[in-house]
Amino acid sequence: MKNILIASFDMEVGGVERSLISMLNNFDYKNYSVDLMLYRHTGEFMNLLPPDPHLLEESAVYKTFRMSIGQTLKSGNILIGLVRTLAKYRASLNRFSENGYKQMQYMWKYSLPFLPLQEKEYDVAISYLWPHYFVAEKVKAKTKIAWIHTDFSTVNTDIKLDIQMWNQFDHIAAVSEECKKTFVHKYPSLEKKVFVLENITSPAFVQALADEKVEDHMMNDARFKILTVARLSHAKGIDHAIKALKVLKDRGYDDIAWYVVGYGGDEEMLQELIKQNELENQFILVGKKINPYPYMKEADLYVQPSRYEGKAVTVGEAQILSKPVMITNYPTAQSQVRNGFDGSICELSIEGIANGIEKLYKNACLRVELANNCQRTDYSNSRELDKLYKRI
Repeated sequence: MKNILIASFDMEVGGVERSLISMLNNFDYKNYSVDLMLYRHTGEFMNLLPPDPHLLEESAVYKTFRMSIGQTLKSGNILIGLVRTLAKYRASLNRFSENGYKQMQYMWKYSLPFLPLQEKEYDVAISYLWPHYFVAEKVKAKTKIAWIHTDFSTVNTDIKLDIQMWNQFDHIAAVSEECKKTFVHKYPSLEKKVFVLENITSPAFVQALADEKVEDHMMNDARFKILTVARLSHAKGIDHAIKALKVLKDRGYDDIAWYVVGYGGDEEMLQELIKQNELENQFILVGKKINPYPYMKEADLYVQPSRYEGKAVTVGEAQILSKPVMITNYPTAQSQVRNGFDGSICELSIEGIANGIEKLYKNACLRVELANNCQRTDYSNSRELDKLYKRI
């Protein structure tokens, strides 16, 4: 029996974490012994972890990567805190506005001398969430596999540093064909290592949770209900969604309500934007929910207004629940939705989102057709794991 390590950050509510849960629920534990390394044992999804993988003890040092610099210093990890400060400063020297990815790279790179090695040696070590420095530098394994969950053409990274890290891996799993294509375009030297392994979806799991009874204003809202499930971050385009709803309101569509399930650092900014556009009664931030599926079940339309995605887990889940979906035309959109068949792809702009919603709002027959096509499609894909077993 081969020994496998799977490493990720934590189990906070999110698409990557949800896809990890699905993979762990479908893993072949008869042939593989799995250790799970979470840098921090936090998050509502902790309770959803299956009993089969062995959860390793939390590390006081690695858990700092999910803390603020101030919390890190207070926890007694002075060197790590100082390194984090240096990483933040170096990233701030960059002229790009979005420097979060570079800051994370520098944080890990500068911290490496102060991070403990994983004592146990593995046949295979899997790093599930970028940046992959822990598995790359601190784990001994015969084979190392890393995951790509995002469109790397849209994020600002230190390419030289990134390639040094990626070169530590034997295989790189991309969650969609488009995700692979954009990654290879940015890092052509790594092309031979990359293969496509889609996020594992479990229709039975999603459908069972969708039947949970939820007491919420949305359940009794008679208006046309749009739903988005996403982190409140720049990448997810919730600011575009707010402005698109304002465009629709100005066109006379007063009976549309847009609900967003999720949390994140942009919440305060988004609430202010809602207020500025006088949409307090129409654009509703529901907050963090462990189970978003009853909200999906209740929606008339699921919309993903993202600026970029690898492959949005939530879109696939809405399709499993036979909902008409609309996504923006981000670079990997074609691998997510068959436009006009099991979803609609709109222009990636405020006007584009508004026009796409207006079209679907006015055309109930199209919504029914998209929903029916979703219902007739089998979205289960546990056989995808055979691609992983082959690399193992």
